[in-house]
Amino acid sequence: MRLLLFLGTNLAVILVASFTLKLLGVDSYLAQNGIQYGSLLAFAAVFGFAGSIISLLISKKMAKWSTGAQVIESPRTPAERWLVDTVAQLAKNAGIGMPEVAIFPATQSNAFATGWNKNDALVAVSEGLLTRFDKDEIRAVLGHEIGHVANGDMVTLALIQGVVNTFVIFASRVIGSVVDRVVFRNESGHGIGFFVVSIIAEIVLGILASTIVFWFSRRREFRADIAGAQLAGRGAMISALNRLKRESEVPDQMPDSLQAFGINRGARGGLSALFMTHPPLEDRIDALTRAQL
Repeated sequence: MRLLLFLGTNLAVILVASFTLKLLGVDSYLAQNGIQYGSLLAFAAVFGFAGSIISLLISKKMAKWSTGAQVIESPRTPAERWLVDTVAQLAKNAGIGMPEVAIFPATQSNAFATGWNKNDALVAVSEGLLTRFDKDEIRAVLGHEIGHVANGDMVTLALIQGVVNTFVIFASRVIGSVVDRVVFRNESGHGIGFFVVSIIAEIVLGILASTIVFWFSRRREFRADIAGAQLAGRGAMISALNRLKRESEVPDQMPDSLQAFGINRGARGGLSALFMTHPPLEDRIDALTRAQL
């Protein structure tokens, strides 16, 4: 969830920036004397990292808006009080500032953490998770999400995405320029072929390059599982993953869609595996069982 929100926001920012720069004639200016690779690379880096940084800075607002998460400003029930106190204790043990705590309406067992730095984060859990998981398992899930925050995963993700964006912006314009000259025989400046091809290339390359971000996402889940085990106990973390695995096998409780704390229902292989945000639960349980804490 948080990853797809980040990627979607990032792609939207990049595309809007691309259209705006084309309308302002920036691309044409860069190509007046043919492609100037140094200037193009600098241009790509500035706007590539701008897209990822903007996505990072608005990640909390986007997460709240998209999930309908309600931040607990003042606990109204014993359950909310326990949730806030548990997050506070886990955050203190992890050495980070107190995150905002929220609950969002969803029947699936789900949770996520996001935010632009360790001391300004959001941790949210679904109503379904609070209903079906016991307190030890909820504490482990919260520890997992706190682990993402403490490990600085969102910042690292933004940096990786910035590099990916730079490559996509740079390569798409090179491809557009080559096609414009070779196919459309445009020898002066850039024609319509460049603009159409570069936008299409930007979208296609953006999707393909996202596999690098998904790879990082899968790797960081193992680290977050270890953090959850260190903060809440190995047994509780494994129990939470096993419960999630059981729910993933029941279609009504885990539909075939991405979950923040879980994965797609069922193992996948081939090219589709490159676009998985989470490793198979069996692999996570096995890795946590063998990990030295």
